[in-house]
Amino acid sequence: MEEIFLDVELRKKIGRGKVKDLREKGFIPAVIYKEGKESFPVQASHHEVLRLLHQHRLENVVINLKVKDDKKNKARSCLIKEIQYDPVHGDIIHVDFNEISLTKVIKVNVPVVTKGEPIGVKQEGGSLEHVLWEIEVECLPTDIPKGIEVDVSQLKIGDAIHIKDMLFPENVKVLNNPEAVVISVASPIKEEVTPEAVEGEEKQEPEVIKEKKEVPEEGAEAQEKEEK
Repeated sequence: MEEIFLDVELRKKIGRGKVKDLREKGFIPAVIYKEGKESFPVQASHHEVLRLLHQHRLENVVINLKVKDDKKNKARSCLIKEIQYDPVHGDIIHVDFNEISLTKVIKVNVPVVTKGEPIGVKQEGGSLEHVLWEIEVECLPTDIPKGIEVDVSQLKIGDAIHIKDMLFPENVKVLNNPEAVVISVASPIKEEVTPEAVEGEEKQEPEVIKEKKEVPEEGAEAQEKEEK
């Protein structure tokens, strides 16, 4: 497993105004959480966090946080819990870390990565349906796969890949239902075409059949007498 390090500092000033000043100075406010322990605020270089994001896929990657002036005096093994982005500009505004034990199994979601182009899409005009984008697994933090690769090149229309059809590392336990569909190839959607009227042919109006009114018996006798 590749070791990733990030230097952070204890954050002494807390509050909305202080956080704004922190960001203007090139830092990102963050918090380190640990099960059963009190969380504590830190700050990290915006530049360094962006560098790690560009170099690594940080979801489910163990990051060793070296906290300056920390009494623990050693790197803390952490996973990123959440990254918050500015809804307007898209900048990172906050990061939450989860401190973990490298000797204790954890539950994480691992992304599914497809390989190849299905026959059912390339030759038959179908569409690839990605039903499950992530699979929940249980393993040691050092054994977390970056992704589960699936070869879809031989799939035809109507074919599907279930979790039970996939290969996982021996030290990784899958928690999803083995019968769950991960990927399938669906038939192309047929559009209903409304037949147009033939040129020069007038649209025929439906024939209206009028009922013949029956003359009441008394009225019929009166009419017969008049004629006489």
